[in-house]
Amino acid sequence: MAHRTEDGLMTIKQLADHLNVNERTVLKLVQDGTLPGVKIGNQWRFRKATIDTWLDDQMLGITPRYIETARQATPARMLTLASCFEASHILPGLAGRSKAAVIVELAAYAQKLGLIRDETWFVGALVQRENVMPSATGNGLAFLHTLRRHPAQVVKPFMALGRSHEGVDFDALDGKPTHLFFVLGLKYDGLHLPWLAKLVRMLSQGDVVPALLAAADPEAIYGLLADAERKLEPAAGARN
Repeated sequence: MAHRTEDGLMTIKQLADHLNVNERTVLKLVQDGTLPGVKIGNQWRFRKATIDTWLDDQMLGITPRYIETARQATPARMLTLASCFEASHILPGLAGRSKAAVIVELAAYAQKLGLIRDETWFVGALVQRENVMPSATGNGLAFLHTLRRHPAQVVKPFMALGRSHEGVDFDALDGKPTHLFFVLGLKYDGLHLPWLAKLVRMLSQGDVVPALLAAADPEAIYGLLADAERKLEPAAGARN
């Protein structure tokens, strides 16, 4: 367990102990702008909640891998697109033009679909995560989810998708507008962590994102994502 200073922040030494790396590695990562920290005078300080979120994104493959994290065993029954997502979960034309408006719109839609029990709670939980670290990763993509898993609030594991043709300033890592907002209802860690990593791999296929932006309707969007999922599976003949 990492020890923290009285003001709730960690020093470079404390963070190095927390990450199980040397202090030189921490200093290089923070100076490169890779590791989230703030310089107070001539000393660096780090907030544990922010660091833990950064590590979470590292593990999921949402951000470039800089520190090796423990590899989790894939559950016997891997979460599939069809098990948590359908065409009715897609909002192809978001009306929101700000981060707050998009979050409220997506939370309201999840409530309308009966995927969550409390819209107000979901808005607050998504905003809490955004305040720790933005979910927009660049390339027009954002992966919204809560900091913690909530079996009581999430009716069943789900994914919803909102699309904005104009794009929204979502504090993306590349500074560009975000167009595709994937919202994950995190009910169980064991299912969702592998699923999030899989989703990122699906979207990294070269033509998927432009095709999703150009798709005519929710059914076409769903079909593109289903095709991207199938392309991740090794050919049956290659297994033999």
